[in-house]
Amino acid sequence: MSKKEILTFKEKVEHDIIKKFRKEIWCKFTKAINEYNLIVDGDVIAVCISGGKDSMLMAKLFQELARHGKHNFEVKFLVMNPGYNDENYKNILHNADILGVPITTFESQIFNITDTIEGSPCYPCARMRRGALYSKAQELGCNKIALGHHFDDVIETILMGMLYGAQMQTMMPKLHSTNFPGMELIRPMYLIREEDIIKWRDYEGLKFIACACRLTEALAIEEQPSLTSKRAEVKTLIKEMKKTNPYVESNIFRSPENVSLATVVCYKDKDGKRHSFLDEY
Repeated sequence: MSKKEILTFKEKVEHDIIKKFRKEIWCKFTKAINEYNLIVDGDVIAVCISGGKDSMLMAKLFQELARHGKHNFEVKFLVMNPGYNDENYKNILHNADILGVPITTFESQIFNITDTIEGSPCYPCARMRRGALYSKAQELGCNKIALGHHFDDVIETILMGMLYGAQMQTMMPKLHSTNFPGMELIRPMYLIREEDIIKWRDYEGLKFIACACRLTEALAIEEQPSLTSKRAEVKTLIKEMKKTNPYVESNIFRSPENVSLATVVCYKDKDGKRHSFLDEY
């Protein structure tokens, strides 16, 4: 694209977010920010861009919020390269360019480290990537990092915890960092449906990377099921349940907001202490 074409395309995308996708995307983005008090005046937020559709849309939403929103805050668009192949990394840079997102990039060796881990490296990889993002964001003077988890990520996480982890918990819209004092994590895409993000992506004709980790790429080449396929299983399960119950997704999402401790056998408080119903029986 020429510079003029890039400018025209960028302006079209921004117009579409506010107008065409106002109800499905823009309003749900601002609703989450207001409902969960995700942004306050003076915040410096590192918007973390992985290169997928969710985080890149989040970057554009933050740009629009900075232009039209009521809060006085600053945004830095952060891209970490944990070891992507050249094609995927170039895709991220290209999309940031044509969408007019001024990114700050930095390198890490996380994929090289996780290559040496036996079994599934997904959990330690996720922790290391988040830690690297916190560290770089703090270095840049930020007090918050924003991740692109959406509504479907939330309900899938709830069910995965119940079915595979024997626990009841949800993905929080915001939380304090335990290892980086003064830092918070926020999820402003919390109320946005994945199907609407896909519609936005396809309408604009954009192509983003999916999961770009080396493990997933290797398994795809070998035609082996992914070690992270539990989420795919849960996604399919929810889709099947929706055929007979159109409210199943919203019911799952709201369930952690309607917990009755009088009917819970046991629960943990914020300090991790266990409380049994027998304590006051």
